[in-house]
Amino acid sequence: MSDLATRVTEYSVHSYHTWSRQKGWKALFIKDAEGIYFYDDKGKRYIDFSSQLMCSNLGHKNKAVIEAIVKQAEKLPYMMPGFTTDAVVEAVEALQTVMPKQLSKFFFSTSGTEANEAAVKMVRQCRFPAYKIISRYRAYHGSTAASITLTGDPRRWYAEQARCTVEGVRFAPDNYCYRCPFELSYPQCNVQCARYVDYMIREEGNVAAMIVEPVVGTNGRMVPPPEYFPILRKACDDHHMLLIADEVMSGWFRTGKPFAMEHWNVLPDILTTAKGASAAYTPLAITATTDAVAGFFENEVFCHGHTYAFHPLAAAAIPAAIKELKKVVDSGLTDRVATHLKKKLYELADKHICVGDVRGIGHFWGFELVKNRKTKEPFDTKADKFSGKALMTGRVSGDAMSRGLYISPWYDTLVVAPPLIITESQVDEALSILDKSLEIADKEAVDTGVPASHSTEYRK
Repeated sequence: MSDLATRVTEYSVHSYHTWSRQKGWKALFIKDAEGIYFYDDKGKRYIDFSSQLMCSNLGHKNKAVIEAIVKQAEKLPYMMPGFTTDAVVEAVEALQTVMPKQLSKFFFSTSGTEANEAAVKMVRQCRFPAYKIISRYRAYHGSTAASITLTGDPRRWYAEQARCTVEGVRFAPDNYCYRCPFELSYPQCNVQCARYVDYMIREEGNVAAMIVEPVVGTNGRMVPPPEYFPILRKACDDHHMLLIADEVMSGWFRTGKPFAMEHWNVLPDILTTAKGASAAYTPLAITATTDAVAGFFENEVFCHGHTYAFHPLAAAAIPAAIKELKKVVDSGLTDRVATHLKKKLYELADKHICVGDVRGIGHFWGFELVKNRKTKEPFDTKADKFSGKALMTGRVSGDAMSRGLYISPWYDTLVVAPPLIITESQVDEALSILDKSLEIADKEAVDTGVPASHSTEYRK
């Protein structure tokens, strides 16, 4: 065993692997990355088709962002949040050029989890004595006590067992058109998933806010019908509640707009974001609020903060990342590739009988794998995620990885979320690999003659 292999083995023994059993885990050593590719220690190249954790929106080694970080490291790498610096002032100014103008006050932290934790404190102070927050079952909002409680997926179950959750969270039905919780079809459903929230609020009482991912991230890339967010906005207004948009994944042009809520012309009271805000080059997150929320704290204590809040080194990446993102978008590349990606994903889904539904928007798509398109029988369920069972999505993504394509799996979907700098030819290269890997699932699926569902076509 080489010296590097020994060190990586020792690292794997002495480091915790996230969201996993530790036995048998061994890290893959990554030596380099550039553009849409990364390379292991043997020089093997991988296409980064999920932007790592849906965060490397500019790909790897963007020179402008790196230069901004290096300059700040040399100039002033840290200052406590009670002071300010050029880097933080410039970051706020840059945010004002891309955020909806009504979201005018910002808190900087270091992860989407922390951004959502701050939002919870804000709403519970602003709407006291109301304290309940409505989330959704397909949500992921983070790993700390409040944010994991807001999470609907199986990771919350373990946090509950560890007694590391908070009180006052309720879960609403999802805008999951492929598997409608009301067993209805759009538009005949009259968007019951949204309308039911008003009933929940009235029956629950003491509801302070609702939190939503505008396009559900980890748990499915689900794009809501056009009426969905206007209905939720009205329900929140009618009941004097705040609406929180978690744009940790869906922000920063991932869906084609700077922030996904702009597709529905709906303004949240609080917007949380991270990941692409710094191109993922520094740990950086933002909790943005309207003047109405900010005004509450003029004479009330904003009782929140931490050592690395408003970290100048982290903040230095924001202006450069925004400038580079705008440059890519203004070039027309993202629109052109989004159209191409959609067409090719539909063609690939139609070809493989294991794909039940393909859905998404922009550079943010999900492939839901099923055994049977007619009955929608899944290969794996939510409960299977941490069971130790070899999941079909994991088998497909593992085969793709062996062929040089990194695509992130969840228990029922594959995450297609390439960097915004990807080209049409690179999309074709990636999908040619995925085409081969999906044959693994095809062998265990039933050919019913039913076509794949394209559940977001109602957006037309």
